[in-house]
This record gives sequence, C-alpha cells and structure tokens, in this order.
Amino acid sequence: MELQNDLIEIISLSGDVKRKFLKAVKHAKNDEAEKAEEIYQEADDQLINAHLKQTELIKKEANGEKVESSLMLTHAQDHLMTAILLRDMAKEFMDLYARLEN
Repeated sequence: MELQNDLIEIISLSGDVKRKFLKAVKHAKNDEAEKAEEIYQEADDQLINAHLKQTELIKKEANGEKVESSLMLTHAQDHLMTAILLRDMAKEFMDLYARLEN
C-alpha cells in the first residue's frame, strides 16, 4: 500500500508540475516574464519533491527491498519524465519569448 501511495504522489505532483510549467510559458508569451519565472520556480520546487520520492524507491530497491513493477509504476515514471522534459522545454520557450520582447 505504501508503494501505491508513493506512486500516486509522484503522478499527482508531476501532473501539477506540468500544468504549472505550461502556465509559466503562457505568461512568458504574454510578456509577463516575472510571473512566468515565479510559476516556473514554484513548479521546479515541486518537481524536486516528485524526483525525491522516485529516488526513495530506487534506494529501497538498491538496498534489496522488492519494488514491484506495475502499470502504475510505469505510469508514474512516464509522468515524471514528461514533467522533467517539459521543465527544460518551458525554460527554452521562456528564454525565447524574452529575446523576442527585447
């Protein structure tokens, strides 16, 4: 049950993070760079929490504790990886919009 709760937390955090990164890009697009950066930073902090939860699972497995592979585990990993990619892309878009405004 603990594993399932951890996976749900990773999925939930990652989904929220993705929405925030996209919101940051929209603010950058609307020439609201300060607001964009604020939301981006908030999302990045949350992403760290999701990544730490994943790291806990990896440590458990590395220490010999069985971590069952499941569709939910795969789904959580997919959400986390997508959020990490979106973080990088959001920053690129924010930088691009900032250059276009200057």
